[in-house]
Amino acid sequence: MVIFPIIIIVSAVFYIYYKVAILKEKNTLTQKYFNGRARSCLGAFLIAFAINQYTLYLTQLSLFIGLVIFALGLMQLIRGFKEARHYQKEWRRLYPQ
Repeated sequence: MVIFPIIIIVSAVFYIYYKVAILKEKNTLTQKYFNGRARSCLGAFLIAFAINQYTLYLTQLSLFIGLVIFALGLMQLIRGFKEARHYQKEWRRLYPQ
């Protein structure tokens, strides 16, 4: 299962990228948009990590811990997606082209 470590690395890199982009940006609306994107990347990281850990160990304990981490990751992914979509719509409303 090579796909899950790749997803873990890519989502961690994008999470760090968006967190650094928040520090560079001065506009509050753009900062909140980047925070939503970073939250989505964190959720993807947690989901991939939970699935990867269960596929490595295949024990009942890793299943329970993986389910908890998976649920937290899913909540982060959904909330981040909704935040990013909301602030993207706000950006388009405030700055029409």
